[in-house]
Amino acid sequence: NMVMSFRVSDLQMLLGFVGRSKSGLKHELVTRALQLVQFDCSPEVFKKIKELYETRYAKKSSEVPQPQPQQHRSPEALAIHSSYDRGSTVARTSISTTNIDYPALYGKYLNGLGRLPPKVAKPEVRLVKLPFYTTLDELLKPTELVPQNNEKLQESPCIFALTPRQVELIRNSRELQPGVKSVQVVLRICYTDTSSPQEDQYPPNIAVKVNHSYCSVPGYYPSNKPGVEPKRPCRPINLTHLMYLSAATNRITVTWGNYGKSYSVGLYLVRQMTSAELLQRLKTIGIKHPELCKALVKEKLRLDPDSEIATTGVRVSLICPLVKMRLSVPCRAETCAHLQCFDAVFYLQMNEKKPTWMCPVCDKPAPYDQLIIDGLLSEILTECEDADEIEYLVDGSWCPIRAEKERSCSPQCPILVLGE
Repeated sequence: NMVMSFRVSDLQMLLGFVGRSKSGLKHELVTRALQLVQFDCSPEVFKKIKELYETRYAKKSSEVPQPQPQQHRSPEALAIHSSYDRGSTVARTSISTTNIDYPALYGKYLNGLGRLPPKVAKPEVRLVKLPFYTTLDELLKPTELVPQNNEKLQESPCIFALTPRQVELIRNSRELQPGVKSVQVVLRICYTDTSSPQEDQYPPNIAVKVNHSYCSVPGYYPSNKPGVEPKRPCRPINLTHLMYLSAATNRITVTWGNYGKSYSVGLYLVRQMTSAELLQRLKTIGIKHPELCKALVKEKLRLDPDSEIATTGVRVSLICPLVKMRLSVPCRAETCAHLQCFDAVFYLQMNEKKPTWMCPVCDKPAPYDQLIIDGLLSEILTECEDADEIEYLVDGSWCPIRAEKERSCSPQCPILVLGE
């Protein structure tokens, strides 16, 4: 906050003190100084900042009795503070709009609106975690898009600069495909709702401009059903290919339709994962032991004394309902009530292209962090290569079903009791 109140001369003295470049416009000096505070604030640097701050306000107090910081500010004053400053209070400073051609905004507030921090902390907007994106840094916390007038089409600008470490992470990351790096700067948009983590949701008439070029935003999926409106997949928007991978500031402008609903935007440095990587992670941490799966089978088939119908067995197909091929990695969500599995390989590939995370068996949510690989069915698939269906029995054993006449437990179709 002390740094935010500095004039150009103060900023130049601070940067010169640590041997940093003193050239550039005020917003560039502010960015440089804030990065210094965040990443290299030694006791000497802090002492210098305090000295400059006290010197400046000592001069002001000698000139004007008891000055109020807000009384001599320009009406066009804009609030700025660093996107690297996590949750600090907002210091206000006066920036003439004739010096720069866009609002100098670092972080929390868009549209050039300065707001004093609330006395009581309000709940913050949170976005749901996405399996295909690992967050490395939060560049801009979810920030409400505030309309500036009564027009239906609004514009919300912000600027920020990447740190040298973030630039290196992007440059050194592998390419998922030509021109698409795995480490990316992405824009996420959601409803302004603090009651629960929010899914990505685009406002109407959305357009995103990065520096001097417009960014591609996912379009609508056509609907095959008559009378059903096409759906738009709302996912993170990759801005990386249009950004300056240097210390230069990047300007992002979000154009959006103001039709009554409130939206918030956030900027993140992420690493995009592939379906193969998520599959490997699932195989490492998501396998459910065969004995636990067997106990689940017995629990499902346990005779209910109050039930008039005794369940003696349940059939499970070894064919994936997604692609009608034999299962290779049998998988289902922990929250699913059924024993039937689908193939993890195809399920992850499908959600990589069009994320829905819905179970193809019961059509209920089956998010990645709820998936398990069925260890018992994995063993059965290895042992039972000549059948496409099995039946679980009440004691946890199973029997392959090759034909209707072979369903009895005969020497030709034995019951295999695992773990005994």
